[in-house]
Amino acid sequence: MTLDFSVVTDAWQSLAFGALGTLFLAIAGMSIATVIGVLGVAILRAQMRVPSFLVTAFVEVIRNTPFLVQIYFIFFALPLAGVRLNPTITAILALGLNGGAYAIEIIRGGVESIPTGQTEAGLALGLHKREVFRFIVLKPAIRAIYPSLSSQFILLTLTTSICTSISAYELTSVGQRIEAETFRSFETYFTLTGIYLVISLATMWLLAEIGRRAFNYPQR
Repeated sequence: MTLDFSVVTDAWQSLAFGALGTLFLAIAGMSIATVIGVLGVAILRAQMRVPSFLVTAFVEVIRNTPFLVQIYFIFFALPLAGVRLNPTITAILALGLNGGAYAIEIIRGGVESIPTGQTEAGLALGLHKREVFRFIVLKPAIRAIYPSLSSQFILLTLTTSICTSISAYELTSVGQRIEAETFRSFETYFTLTGIYLVISLATMWLLAEIGRRAFNYPQR
């Protein structure tokens, strides 16, 4: 068999736009996931029975079912309820919900690592519970869990490849189109592997730099 990588070099613009589509899905999904994570932890800390049960049930369902099943459920079930979303919006929603379940557990672990004395000190100073949670609990907790959230973002970036199953525009969907047109499977997916590796390493470096600059202050 003769290798011919010209089929991918000729389609470099499509691959570049596909990579941007992957990053867009990942950033949008992780933004939603972070919001879900913070709100979920706030609800759990409020210790309201029904909302806390719903958050716990959400986490268990999402973490114990495949992402492919989740995105299919959203894509095919919502139209039965009269809600029709395009593939890109569906992918973002599915990524946000999936990442949100893991973000809740990550953030909760960070919040629970904060000594109770700090919370009590904030309340003793007359701060509202919301202010205590935001400034005394959440801020140092985010510093502690930032590496885990960064890893979750990279994982979510790679998970976007599954979104091609509903025809969402991202890198793998572009690769599948190139492979279908040229029948050059090895060259196409070898190139995709390299691009995903570059995206992951570059994102890892960028997040590490952001963390170094954002949390460059004494812990005590």
